[in-house]
Amino acid sequence: MAQAGVKHDYHLVNPSPWPLLASLGATVMAVGLVMWLKGLFGVPAGTWWLFAAGLTLVLITMAGWWIDVTKEANAGDHTPVVSIGLRYGMILFIASEVMFFVAWFWIFFEMALFHEARTLSSIEEVRLAWATWPPQGIETVPAWNLPLVNTLTLLLSGTTVTWAHHALQQGDRKGAQFALILTVILGVFFSAIQAYEYHHILSHGYFYSEAAANSGLYGSSFFMATGFHGFHVLVGTIFLLVCLIRLMRGGFTPEKHFGFEAAAWYWHFVDVVWLFLFAFIYVVFGGAGH
Repeated sequence: MAQAGVKHDYHLVNPSPWPLLASLGATVMAVGLVMWLKGLFGVPAGTWWLFAAGLTLVLITMAGWWIDVTKEANAGDHTPVVSIGLRYGMILFIASEVMFFVAWFWIFFEMALFHEARTLSSIEEVRLAWATWPPQGIETVPAWNLPLVNTLTLLLSGTTVTWAHHALQQGDRKGAQFALILTVILGVFFSAIQAYEYHHILSHGYFYSEAAANSGLYGSSFFMATGFHGFHVLVGTIFLLVCLIRLMRGGFTPEKHFGFEAAAWYWHFVDVVWLFLFAFIYVVFGGAGH
């Protein structure tokens, strides 16, 4: 007589609303951000409620999805075959994120290395602005002040997250918790410093002063590259915070802790990207300022 139920190494998830809600939330948040900053569909700039609604939906989706995956892991659904699939999925996800950053680096390198191409413009002001690098009117951010502090902060956080991982592998749960708490604090510290740096840039008109009116591409690419990274730091900090909560509630074992391992991979990826940002955008192509 055949055994009841299907016996195999694969886990077939139940129908889930999270992929659809994640897409909807991200779309609403993106449209809401444009509305907040520039105005849209007749709604004036400064209207923030649509962005807040999208962000709330994204956060709810994150929480719900993490809870479901945690339940699957606790129920034993993450068999060795499923675990391999999770690892491949995380690797491919990080690879796709690398491609995003390649785009932002590409435009910055293009501006820095071939800025004289814009001197072919028929607009005299544009030709003058891009005759030099950095463009005329741009005041660059000193690399050896706050950006250096943030570099040291992320390097230290990479050390503490590795400490937490090794402690967990050795069964030292208290050591893992302490190291993970330090990592989350360092992530919050990085975001706070970057927020202050942005406020300083905008309040002092580094990129968007009247003198830099024809050099706006520099500021846009700077904020896209560093801001996109800052968003990843925020997501990574939340990811690690979720792992910390799970760890404190008895989750993870030395043998099975891929949720934390994935968060550590993501955090190391964020660290490496920042090293490239610091080296090229702040130091190599930072210039002396005009």
